[in-house]
Amino acid sequence: MKEAYFAGGCFWCVTPIYKMYGVDKVICGYAGGDEENPTYEQVKHQETGHRETIKLVYDPEKVSFEKLLDIYFANVDPFDAEGQFIDKGFSYTLAIFYNDEEEKEISEKKIAEIEKNSGKETHVALLPYKNFYEAEEYHQDYYLKNPEAFEKELIESGRKQ
Repeated sequence: MKEAYFAGGCFWCVTPIYKMYGVDKVICGYAGGDEENPTYEQVKHQETGHRETIKLVYDPEKVSFEKLLDIYFANVDPFDAEGQFIDKGFSYTLAIFYNDEEEKEISEKKIAEIEKNSGKETHVALLPYKNFYEAEEYHQDYYLKNPEAFEKELIESGRKQ
């Protein structure tokens, strides 16, 4: 099993899609900042330097890191430097936290391809993995626990038209 870490804006919104593509676990959390064990309120209010991030636990025999990146980029706006959809601020900006040089190279290639095809600059931080703190339990599988609120979030955020 391998792990991948993607900051894609609101972690509730990017969780369910990965389970459809063979990822074993999707865990909501916070990555990249210096504060240990940050809370949702601290991260949401831009107090810790963390981004809302999902940790993907996957079998590379079933799904490749490159496929995970394809899913990621199909579900975010890589050209928004301010955050994602209605969620604005550093904690909602995009980042790929790579675990090794291979993941870094695959990510660089994918970002370059998007920029070439679009003619636009992307705003996706490509950073070495540093830390990940699991979010509070009520954030995990939010879409299953709160389907009506989740659907409302998708519509109000602009992710679902």
